Amino acid sequence: MTEEQLSSNHPPLPPTTEEDRFSWLRLLRSRKVGPATFRRLLREHGSAQNALAALPEMARAAGIEGYEICPPGVIEAELKAAKAAKARLLCLGSADFPAALSDLNDAPPMLWAIGDVSLLQKPAVAMVGARNCSSLGARMARGLATDLGSKGYVIVSGLARGIDTAAHIATLTSGAIAVMAGGVDVVYPVENTELAHDIASNGLRVSEQPMGVTPQARHFPRRNRIISGLAQAVVVVEAAAKSGSLITARDALDQGREVLAVPGHPFDARAAGCNLLIRDGAILVRSAEDVVEALPHKDNLPSHRPQQPPTPVAHPAQDLHIQILERLGPSPIAEDQLLRDIAASAGELGPALVDLELDGRIQRQPGGLLSLAG
Repeated sequence: MTEEQLSSNHPPLPPTTEEDRFSWLRLLRSRKVGPATFRRLLREHGSAQNALAALPEMARAAGIEGYEICPPGVIEAELKAAKAAKARLLCLGSADFPAALSDLNDAPPMLWAIGDVSLLQKPAVAMVGARNCSSLGARMARGLATDLGSKGYVIVSGLARGIDTAAHIATLTSGAIAVMAGGVDVVYPVENTELAHDIASNGLRVSEQPMGVTPQARHFPRRNRIISGLAQAVVVVEAAAKSGSLITARDALDQGREVLAVPGHPFDARAAGCNLLIRDGAILVRSAEDVVEALPHKDNLPSHRPQQPPTPVAHPAQDLHIQILERLGPSPIAEDQLLRDIAASAGELGPALVDLELDGRIQRQPGGLLSLAG
């Protein structure tokens, strides 16, 4: 690795004053500034303030007319919202920023956190899987999460329906971290509002998105790299052949993390992704012991008494998912036609379509049409 690459990967010096933190946020929230660009700008200009001053001219040189950096009022509003939500800002390079993320090339420069940030310094395992999981899949997730929690591991997941929910519920007392696709103060799906509150009280919620942001489909793949990045390994419990869980597994491989999967019946589409992962070299998981055996430094972990997994919550949205999948076929139909056919409101249909699209079960066609994924 060259000296320039090493410099590029080294975390920047963290902000030390409120003014510095304000400038960091303002730079990151400016248009066309993502994590990699943020780090490059700090490296080239020495500080966020200098980078902000240079941005308009850099944009003009790149052919972008009328470029404006993020207005101060936007950051003031975000900080006000964070204070109301009791959210804490963690900055790359600072002592409280998760060390597991620091060396990633696309590490988030800042994370908003609500809850116990000390969990970020403990050994962690990520657990992901299908939103429309089977009862056996949910039971497996609860069992694995409970056993891993009793062995001293924090469980990281994404607060989605299904496997994520089962894993979070099982580890509320041993250590649960929820990585959110939208703002850390915006719970999605809404039926997990009480669970999100419990995680904030007993575990930790984190997000790289601005406060108040409602999650969009494009946010979830970005969120997944943080789920895998925080953990030593990713365990996939149930996943379709094309799903967000496999994106997380791919991120884990790119980040040098272990990938493990629970096998399933070949006729069950919800197990297809896991079976593919195992075929391609993922470690097969039958119990928590299989996970622990695959992890480094397993002998140095604290021991905790096992906790009884709480009662799982119901997922009423699954009925709507089933209705959508039964109505769609290989021939695309218009979204408004689907809305009429299943007699759902637009507010109910939109989130359900996002879930199914992320799970790889439906796909959008040109002209606003929908069909089953091929």
